[in-house]
Amino acid sequence: MSETCLLNLVVSPEVEDTVTDWLLDQPTVSGFTSHPIAGHGSSEHSMSLAEQVAGRRRQVLFKLHLPCADAADLLAAIKAAFRGSGMHYWMIPVLESGHLG
Repeated sequence: MSETCLLNLVVSPEVEDTVTDWLLDQPTVSGFTSHPIAGHGSSEHSMSLAEQVAGRRRQVLFKLHLPCADAADLLAAIKAAFRGSGMHYWMIPVLESGHLG
């Protein structure tokens, strides 16, 4: 069984470039994936009127696959660096991973 984790970060498009640059500067991050996503939920108070009408908010999802200890350390650094950004995160264990030849 793998001792790696998948760290997921959901950020607003306004901070996407800042988060990207910050992650690229971290020595424990060898790479990551990012995707444009639409956030749906009940937090209408934090949505603009246009987002409330559309029923969704544009966001960006970052996915980082790394050793769990590194993911925990990275998450602590993210919490310090991006406090107040509204970033949402979750970390899950990876049961198996690899590359197909």
